[in-house]
Amino acid sequence: MLAVNKLSLQFGKRVLFDEVSLRFTQGNCYGVIGANGAGKSTFLKILSNEIDPTRGNVSMEPGKRMAVLRQNHYEYDDVTVLDTVIMGFSRLWNIMQEKDAIYTKPDFSEEDGFRASELEAEFAELNGWNAQSDAAALLSGLGINEADHFKLMKELDGPAKVRVLLAQALYGNPDILILDEPTNDLDIATITWLEDFLLEFENTVIVVSHDRHFLDTVCTHIVDIDFQAIRMYTGNYTFWYQSSQLALAQRSSANKKAEEKRKELQEFIARFSANASKSRQATSRRKLLEKINVDEIQASTRRYPAIIFQQKRTAGDQVLHVVDLCYYLNGTPLFSHLDFYMNKGDKIAFLSKDSLAITSLFQILIGELKPDHGSVKFGQTITTAYLPSNNENYFQSDDNLIDWLRQYAEEENRDEIYIRGFLGKMLFSGEEVFKKCNVLSGGEKVRCMVARMMLTGANLLILDEPTNHLDLESITAFNNALKDFPGSVLFTSHDHEFTQTVANRIIELTPNGCIDKLMTYDEYITSERVAEQKEALYA
Repeated sequence: MLAVNKLSLQFGKRVLFDEVSLRFTQGNCYGVIGANGAGKSTFLKILSNEIDPTRGNVSMEPGKRMAVLRQNHYEYDDVTVLDTVIMGFSRLWNIMQEKDAIYTKPDFSEEDGFRASELEAEFAELNGWNAQSDAAALLSGLGINEADHFKLMKELDGPAKVRVLLAQALYGNPDILILDEPTNDLDIATITWLEDFLLEFENTVIVVSHDRHFLDTVCTHIVDIDFQAIRMYTGNYTFWYQSSQLALAQRSSANKKAEEKRKELQEFIARFSANASKSRQATSRRKLLEKINVDEIQASTRRYPAIIFQQKRTAGDQVLHVVDLCYYLNGTPLFSHLDFYMNKGDKIAFLSKDSLAITSLFQILIGELKPDHGSVKFGQTITTAYLPSNNENYFQSDDNLIDWLRQYAEEENRDEIYIRGFLGKMLFSGEEVFKKCNVLSGGEKVRCMVARMMLTGANLLILDEPTNHLDLESITAFNNALKDFPGSVLFTSHDHEFTQTVANRIIELTPNGCIDKLMTYDEYITSERVAEQKEALYA
């Protein structure tokens, strides 16, 4: 349906990929992955004809339609929400506009009548009579209230605009759907709706995402940009990650015979194929995995940060006690009557419909805000490290990274070699350590903040959206570090896999109280009893 033929892209002397030939076929979902700067979004723009490659071409089957998730959130500011969605099907939208123009002409002619008749026939063929109701159904599924459907786009906040632009891309059943980070700014309910939509979608999907759970749920293939090449693998993200790590370990064992390596990979594929039976795509994915060619699996060149949280002091039994905590914003409660006792080793994920509620709670815990009511008491042995969702205030100086990190070290640990060690673990090596901290990218700033946290050796970590701005490699390393961390963690994250694999306890904040459950994230979101409590608290 969509073919890439001998595609190359080069900026000056830097080659992103060279001589790439791929086919994207109907009924499959392709997850495009690669390190930061590898060219994932650029590759999508080449596929959608937004930019030209250096060499090669992209061809789409005649008569097929492509839809793309737009990244410009201001492009449709003066258009109503409903019309913005319908504009995603440009041919239908153009017919509607031409029809309206003809019918409003004061000198309607016989020629106009013939043209209107042609347009009406095509309009009906494209299911135009259901255009508004279909668009409204998409919007409702993505959490846009019916009262907002006729508002102008500029009246919506950022997350709502993302949902509308996503509805625009999904509208009209396109033959090829291209999505760049579709889960950004979506809550778990909306992401689940999108996963279900894409699982039922019978055409071709090509997606870039840092959400591993999303990639695992919807993808039948992984398209990996690495080694200045783009290779396609059958299976989801977890299969690609585990198999590439196995191939890397095998490559490091030079004394292993080729046949032994092949047998090990075959056994791994068999195990993963069996586990696929638990997936929502069980049948199709299992059949795909059975066709995998062992020789196609390659080690990855990805660099993973060495995130290791070590406690300088083991925590005692008294960790944290929060009593009747309340916080109001402009007279409206963000949360109230919050009571919980944190046990040693607890890893608690906080949820809320308003992310500001959790940020405010964390700021109260570290002393940046004062509550309107209630108290917070830490145990005497507890030391904390905080990762804020907004870290701009930490990077206002023009210090280089060594000097920036040194200010957070204890007096006896300010030696340059010692500081460089922590920066090196976060992939800042060589001359990179002399970068000015105020010119770092979002992902680089988060990696610096993680280095700062490791330096403290705290036994209680407080993390506000820790995966924001990070690539898949950093998210995976962070995730594994928290699973291995022997201390306690308070965190919030929109990353499903991160939350499911780290948290042993869930606390949801509401304006009228909280829900506190000793269970995993998946158990929480599927619990009928929890659903009843939420309905009562949000009523």
